[in-house]
This record gives sequence, C-alpha cells and structure tokens, in this order.
Amino acid sequence: MATILITGTNRGIGLEFTKQCLARGDRVIATCRDIEAADTLMQLRSSHDELEVRQLDVSSTESMLEFVQQLAAMPIDIFINNAGAYGPRNANFGEVDGRLWASILQINSVAPLILSQLLMPNLRQGKDKKMLYLSSKMGSIDDNSGGGSYIYRSSKTALNSVVKSLAIDLAGEGFSAAVLHPGWVLTDMGGPNALIDTKTSVTGMLKVVDDLDSQTSGSFFNYDGSIIAW
Repeated sequence: MATILITGTNRGIGLEFTKQCLARGDRVIATCRDIEAADTLMQLRSSHDELEVRQLDVSSTESMLEFVQQLAAMPIDIFINNAGAYGPRNANFGEVDGRLWASILQINSVAPLILSQLLMPNLRQGKDKKMLYLSSKMGSIDDNSGGGSYIYRSSKTALNSVVKSLAIDLAGEGFSAAVLHPGWVLTDMGGPNALIDTKTSVTGMLKVVDDLDSQTSGSFFNYDGSIIAW
C-alpha cells in the first residue's frame, strides 16, 4: 500500500485517480480548493478509511504553506500534481491578456514546483519517491500544428521544462519524475467532443506511474505509455 497525494480531486481526472487508487488499496490524500462543493469526494471519504481530504488552493502560496504544515512529518510515496486550469478559451493572437496569462502560469507552471519544494521533507521519507505532473500534448512544441491557445500551451510547455529539470536534479536522491498527457478526456475542461473517458485515461496513467523508474524518469508520457516529443 502506497500513500499517494493527489491535487485537484473534486471532479474529473483527479476524482477518478482518487477512486482507482482507493480501489487498489492505496492510502490517498486528496486535495481540492473547495471541500464544501466536492460532494462526490466527500461521499467517498465516508466509505473509505484510507481517504483523507484536505483543502488546498494551488493559486495561493499561503494555502500551500498551510497544507504542508498540516501534513507535518507524514511520508508521501507518490505525488500526482493534477490541479490545473485552462484559462480563457479565446487566447489567440490579438486577444491575449497579460494578467490572465500570468495567473494561469502561476497555477500550471509555478505552483507545481513550489509545492514540490515544500513537500520534499515528506517525499524524502516516502518509499516510492515518484512525482508525476499532468501536462498536455498542447504543451508539446513539436506537436503544435494548429497555433493559438497561447496561454494554456505556454503554461504546459513551461511545466514540461520544470519537470525535466526536476527529474535531473533529484535523480541522485532516488526520485523519478515525469509529465503525463491524459488524452482528450470527457471532462469539463475537455468538453463533450473528447475521445476517451476518465476511467480509460486514469487506468493508463496509473500503469505509467507504476512502471516509472530511473531509466524513464524525465519523460513526457501519453496516457497509454507512449512517449510524446517535446
């Protein structure tokens, strides 16, 4: 049984990660910004002793600090950074707002590293030492043939760069880190035309998590385990 910390678990992919990890016997620390609005997550908590739900707003440094203080010396084996935001849908050339861009960069690119730094005492005590970050194929420069979406694309490209450096810097301590593309998933963010459901996406990504090691650390994975070009 592993202790897994998952951010952004009130719905969609984060909620499905929580369900599947609990189903296979893991202990889960699930975070969300608004616990009172996370009805399904709270229902899960009432029926699973191995689920702990905590408030965390990754857009707030104060919230991250408070969350980590609450964890105290609890070991964390696997960290799954799922929390993120898409931002304005019309972020095409001529319509980009700098302040909105900065806010999405903060959530998708800056906060994951800051939270990782704060969690290091807990992660160093964990046995698996795995750190996974949900990115997007839209963050792949090689794959960008459609243009536009400046804010979301750039925030995920920045996250990819952050995690690549993280994998290199922490390798000597036995850590493995990688970024995951969940696929085009039927969620509020993915929209009604998406190709796969959350169960398919998370089942695939959990296999990637399980298989991650020092040889594959620093990679950009599709949910099915294939490698995506940077």
